[in-house]
Amino acid sequence: MNSVLGKVQLILEAFGPDDEHLSLTELSRRSGVAKASVHRLAQELLAWGLLERRGSDYWLGIRLFEIGQRVPRQRILRDAARPYMEDLFQATSETVHLAVPDGREVLYLEKVSGHRQAPSRVAGRMPMHCTATGKVLLAFGPRNLVEEVLASPLERRTPHTVNAPGVLLSELARAKANGFAVEYEQTRVGYASVAIPLTGATGLTTGALSITAPTFRADVDKYAGLLAMVSHRITKTISAMRSSAGVP
Repeated sequence: MNSVLGKVQLILEAFGPDDEHLSLTELSRRSGVAKASVHRLAQELLAWGLLERRGSDYWLGIRLFEIGQRVPRQRILRDAARPYMEDLFQATSETVHLAVPDGREVLYLEKVSGHRQAPSRVAGRMPMHCTATGKVLLAFGPRNLVEEVLASPLERRTPHTVNAPGVLLSELARAKANGFAVEYEQTRVGYASVAIPLTGATGLTTGALSITAPTFRADVDKYAGLLAMVSHRITKTISAMRSSAGVP
């Protein structure tokens, strides 16, 4: 992290999910990079559009969003899933999420919701062990990913979060047998989610699709059936789009 690129990474990653803007002093404090170096590098980042400045504070630049939209794997998965996510929302009036694995967390690529939306965000992250998307990615993903998650403390997000390795393994086995994963109030009290895996042309799990609803009106069987119905269509669409784009 002493290289120029390493310092740039620290500066950009100083922005948290809830940060719209940061001062030079805060950027230096969070990144651990000297204030003079932050100021010098920020001038270049401003010129490249990776940062923006309003008054004395810095904001993440629109150029980052533009570059992010070009990532083929995520873009194709999101574009393929989006129409079916809208169909699921129309059928349930509940929040629909598309997620991919990133380390021991799930990263949300897309979200479709109405006014009664679940508290989540695109580009947000959550631990795998307590989310329906994470559980299904673990159940249908590589064994080493499960081992990696179990090797770390299982953070308790709510009083209902599973934080015992044996219980989590039982949930993953159930998800594997059923073809979908369910979580009740493990991420946020008052909400439940159902998720299914999405596979690529090679049969490997590339992402997960979920429906999240308040527990008092969540219909697990209905959601699981609807998700299963669209998963095969999404897989076919992904294969066609990847072939057309020349993406292996």
